[in-house]
Amino acid sequence: MGICTAPLDFLPHHAFSLFSSNGSSSSRSMVASGHGGSLFLSPKTVRRACVCSTSSADTLTTSSRTGGGNSRVLGSKEGEIDLKSWMHSQGLPPCKVLLREKPSHDEKHRPIHYVAASEDLQAGDVAFSIPNSLIVTLERVLGNEHIAELLTTNKLSELACLALYLMYEKKQGKKSFWYPFIRELDRQRGRGQLAVESPLLWSESELAYLTGSPTRAEVLERAEGIKREYDELDTVWFMAGSLFQQYPYDIPTEAFPFEIFKQAFVAVQSCVVHLQNVSLARRFALVPLGPPLLAYKSNCKAMLTAVENAVQLVVDRAYKAGEAIVVWCGPQPNSRLLLNYGFVDEDNPYDRLFIKASLNTDDPQYQDKRMIAQRNGKLTVQAFHVYAGREREAVTDMLPYMRLGYVSDPSEMHSVISSQGPICPVSPCMERAVLDQLAGYFKDRLAGYPTTSSEDEARLSESNVDPKRRVATQLIRLEKRMLNACLQAVDELIEQLPDQTTSPCPAPYAPLLK
Repeated sequence: MGICTAPLDFLPHHAFSLFSSNGSSSSRSMVASGHGGSLFLSPKTVRRACVCSTSSADTLTTSSRTGGGNSRVLGSKEGEIDLKSWMHSQGLPPCKVLLREKPSHDEKHRPIHYVAASEDLQAGDVAFSIPNSLIVTLERVLGNEHIAELLTTNKLSELACLALYLMYEKKQGKKSFWYPFIRELDRQRGRGQLAVESPLLWSESELAYLTGSPTRAEVLERAEGIKREYDELDTVWFMAGSLFQQYPYDIPTEAFPFEIFKQAFVAVQSCVVHLQNVSLARRFALVPLGPPLLAYKSNCKAMLTAVENAVQLVVDRAYKAGEAIVVWCGPQPNSRLLLNYGFVDEDNPYDRLFIKASLNTDDPQYQDKRMIAQRNGKLTVQAFHVYAGREREAVTDMLPYMRLGYVSDPSEMHSVISSQGPICPVSPCMERAVLDQLAGYFKDRLAGYPTTSSEDEARLSESNVDPKRRVATQLIRLEKRMLNACLQAVDELIEQLPDQTTSPCPAPYAPLLK
C-alpha cells in the first residue's frame, strides 16, 4: 500500500507508512476484568427505606468503633461472632491471616476491615484455603448450572443475580446462613483499601471532580446499565422460582427499590472474584476474606485460585505479621479500578487511555479505505490504546491509520490499493497535517480539564482533601501525564520533518478523533 506525492530523492530519508509504523509497534489488546464497586445501604439509608429489610440495619452492622489512626485486631462484641470466627465454625481450616481494622476518613462511617498476615509469611505460602461451602456462586445460588448459564446469557449479569440473592438473604436477618458475611459487607459499604466508595455511589457534585476525564461518562453509562438490569430482575424470579419460594416476599422489583438494588450491585461488584478454569456458573464468586478485605495491587502476582473443593490464596511475597495482604486485580486501567473499587494505583503498569479514530463516512473513497484498513487489521472505527510509559509507541501506531484517512486524490488511492510493500511514502505536507491534527486533539483533551497539573499537585499535597476528591485528582493527574507525553511525542515528530515550515495539506475528509 503506498502513495507518493514527493520527489523520489526525498523518499529514502523521509518515508512514512500507512500501515507499518517506523520501527515495530504492535497494538496490544488487554481485556480488563471490570468487576468492582460497593454493598448494601448505609444504616441511615436502610432505616429510611425500611422496605429493604425486615431486621434492624444496626443489628446487621453491629461492630465496635475505634478512634485514632492505629489499626487493631478484631474481636467479637456483645455476642456477635466476627466473620473469621464464623468461617472457622463452618469449616474454614486453620489459616495464616487475621482481620484488622483502620478508621474511615469519615467519622460518621465505621472503620473498614482488612486481611493481614497473622504470622511471618514467605512467597509461596498458602495464606488461607476457603472451602466451597463458604463461597457464593451462581451454581450455589440457583442450584442448577443450566439455569445459571441461561440467565447470564440473556439480559442479566452474574453480578445482578448475586446481588439479588444477597438482598433476599439480608431480609432473613440472623436466620440467614450468610448473616455474618452480609454484616461484614454492610459494614464495608463497598469501600476498598482507601475507604472510598465507587463513583457509582457519588453525588452529582462529587462526580464533578471527574470533569474532563472519560471516566465520568463511563460512570453514567455503567449506572444506566445497572438500571437496565434492575428492570430485568423479575426474570430471575420466574426462571428460578424453586429457589425463591423460600423467601416470603414480593417479586424483586416490588420488594426492592432501584436505589437499594444499585447499592447492593455496586457492593457485590467491589468484592466479586473472577475465578479461572471453572464452569461458567462458578466463574464469579463472592469469597469471604477476599476483596474488599484483601487489598488490590496492580503489580502483585498473587490471585485467589480455585482448587479442589476450595479457593485458596498463595502469597507472592514475604509478609511480616500484621501486614496487609495484597492480591492482583487483573490488567485494569486506573479508570476501571476507580469505577470498580474506589481507588487509583499510582504504579499501575496497565494504566491506559483510549482514543477512538474513525474513517470519515462522507469520504467518496470511504469503501476503498475501509477495505484497506481491514486488510491491515484495522476497523473503520478503531480504538487505540495509550499505555502509561509507552505513549510514543501509541502515537506511532496511530500514524498509518491517520495517513490513510488523508488520501484524497483518486490516483493516489489507486496506488495505495495496488501497493504490495509495507512502506508507503507520503509528502511532508500530508505528514504535517496528520501530526497537526493529533497535536490539536491532545491539546483539546487537556483543555477539557478544569484544573492545571500544578493545581492538581497542590491539591494532593493538602492533608485534609476529601478522599473522593483526592482519588479523582489522582486519576486526572495520571491521565494528563499520558496526554502530555503523547503531545510531546507528536511535537518531536514534527521537529523531525525535513521542513518544519511546510504548510499542512488540505484534508477534506480527515479521520475523526474522539
